Amino acid sequence: MATLSSPLRVCRGILKELRVLQGPSYRQSLAYGYVMDQFRKNKVTGERYCRAQQEAHHDSDTYLCLLSSTRSHLALHNLYHAKGERSPEQVAGLVGLRLPTQPGGKGWEK
Repeated sequence: MATLSSPLRVCRGILKELRVLQGPSYRQSLAYGYVMDQFRKNKVTGERYCRAQQEAHHDSDTYLCLLSSTRSHLALHNLYHAKGERSPEQVAGLVGLRLPTQPGGKGWEK
């Protein structure tokens, strides 16, 4: 099993994703209040060490992965999907190629 990052890093990552989604007023959202409440409720103190805290940390790390993967997926979807019919030059440019030019020869002469 992969090691989990620190709870503070996960909390900051989730809040960063909320800020990207909702803009500068993300602190007034219900999601922000819920996330902060859950992290405060499951904070480890010197007197307790329980399995529920580890489960909450794993759930929060999984949620952060979901948020960042969804954002990446939407960015890729907007980049490559629903553009309609493309010209051969545009298709070649998507995969990093360029079409040969044929001004009067076979394309490889200058």
